[in-house]
Amino acid sequence: MPLEHSGEIKPDDKLYQIRHSLAHVLAQAVLELREGATLGFGPPIQDGFYYDFVLPEPITESDFPELERRMRRIIKKNQRFYREELPKTEALARIDEMGEPYKREYAEELCAKNGLEALSFYRNGPFLDMCEGPHVESSKEIPRDAFKLRSVAGAYWRGDSRNKMMTRIYAWAFEDKATLDSHVEAYELAQARDHKKLGRELDIYVIDNEIGRGLPLWLPNGTVIRDELEKLARELEFKDGYQRVATPHLAKQELFYRTGHLPYYAEDMYPPLEVIEHTEHGDEVKESYVLKPMNCPHHHKIFASSLRSYRELPVRLAEYGHVYRFEDSGAVGGLLRVRGMCMNDAHIYCTEDQIGAEFRNVIQLYDHAYSILGLKDYYLRLSCWDPDDPLGKNKYVDEPEAWEKSQDALRAILKELELDYVEATGEAAFYGPKIDVQFPTVTGRYESLSTVQLDFAIPKRLDLKYVGSDGAEHVPYCIHRAPFSTHERFVAYLIEHFGGAFPTWLAPVQVQVLTVSEQFDEYAQKVVDVLRADFVRAELASANDTVAKKIRDGTTRKIPNLLVVGEREVASQEVTLRRYGVREQLTMSLESFKAKLLKTIQTRALEFMQ
Repeated sequence: MPLEHSGEIKPDDKLYQIRHSLAHVLAQAVLELREGATLGFGPPIQDGFYYDFVLPEPITESDFPELERRMRRIIKKNQRFYREELPKTEALARIDEMGEPYKREYAEELCAKNGLEALSFYRNGPFLDMCEGPHVESSKEIPRDAFKLRSVAGAYWRGDSRNKMMTRIYAWAFEDKATLDSHVEAYELAQARDHKKLGRELDIYVIDNEIGRGLPLWLPNGTVIRDELEKLARELEFKDGYQRVATPHLAKQELFYRTGHLPYYAEDMYPPLEVIEHTEHGDEVKESYVLKPMNCPHHHKIFASSLRSYRELPVRLAEYGHVYRFEDSGAVGGLLRVRGMCMNDAHIYCTEDQIGAEFRNVIQLYDHAYSILGLKDYYLRLSCWDPDDPLGKNKYVDEPEAWEKSQDALRAILKELELDYVEATGEAAFYGPKIDVQFPTVTGRYESLSTVQLDFAIPKRLDLKYVGSDGAEHVPYCIHRAPFSTHERFVAYLIEHFGGAFPTWLAPVQVQVLTVSEQFDEYAQKVVDVLRADFVRAELASANDTVAKKIRDGTTRKIPNLLVVGEREVASQEVTLRRYGVREQLTMSLESFKAKLLKTIQTRALEFMQ
């Protein structure tokens, strides 16, 4: 059963109020158990709530039964939730009396930024918190059997790694026990598919501290998956008229000032590398180089390497380019958030009249790629600019007419293709609107996995030109697209989607041959050699184990095809096929198996082709 996902609950929803009130009940229980604790934030979230604390003694999951017992006792007391509003001066004095320095800091900021002259508090029983609410009227409205403490994690105050590390306690909460039980069951199944867990068990990648956080090392198994995905992308792009390019990992810092990425993107980039260059006249010149956080500036320079005619457009440049982003240390984890990544990137340079056709082609390419991988449960999000964003001109290119024109163009394309979509204000790139493809994760949330963006700004900044039919020079539009996102993010998603049991064409080991006795090893090796001659990733199982252990080990590694070889198979030149997750065994000639296997691989079938 799927977890709760994209449906957002709002403050006036009953479930929101239950979760928010439970956060206060949890805080009350923690203060009982750890006297002297101080409070951070305690908001409702998608499937429950959390609360942040600075604790005099640690709390671990072994404390959860006692905390839950105290929470149920508090709920049973039928505590009322009272709201009180105080003038700013009195409110700040009260927070000081409460001994809550983090609440004081936040209160001062709220008043200064928003011009507030009063702050609100909520009290339930002995617990008092600065809070806007809303809450239930009484704790009797909170189901005592529909919440469960989930985990403990570290969280920096205000999400800033320069601040104090707090203890965050997460909990699930729903309106009834049946929904909670269903959610917990689905969560546990999702945890079994977690890409970090399976990545270790299946030898796909490792993170080594001496290499650096967020810089994955791809092991042989993981490299196979990367290579197969890149091969698929190359084939699809070749058929759609893309030209492959290759660019260096760094560039002069000045380039990123010209594109507009700097200074606004500086926090997400590695520090510049300062070098001394010598000119042809022997003069010393100081230059600053940066690791590229994206490929587009390099591709723009390739486009600009010659003056193009309108007859050449569209120009489609594609690259699996390595980029580097200095993600916050608190966000880095597994393959989903990394600092070094390989991006399935391409940039399409076109005229205004070609935008519609190119976007249609890109979306159709995406749909084709997803169908090959069996990915069906996704939706499209039109990510637009926010003209009222307080960051204003610092966040978006300040060309309101271009924004409206570009967004209307994308709406028209989506309408023409009869594609359902949602709009999200404030999610655009700084240079233009985009269509994000939202996929469900194993925990039920929807996240952006692929994107296609319309750039009306940077080509002009870099003076990109083409000669039109009128003989004059014009600035092209640029479409940025990445159907497979980064290898890291996309492989993480596929690991969880398939639960590590990849289809044959994508599996690191496609066939393992195992014998019931060492006397049949010669024939088994012949089977391996015959398959490898056709570039099948086949291997012979260890000769030292029993057949039961060989089958168990192959199943644990989630190898899609196990071939069992014994006396009967040797005599008839056959093999017995055991498919991963399939009870029925099939015995067939080696030639028949090879033909079916090759067809399965060549067509990238999700199931074995009979």
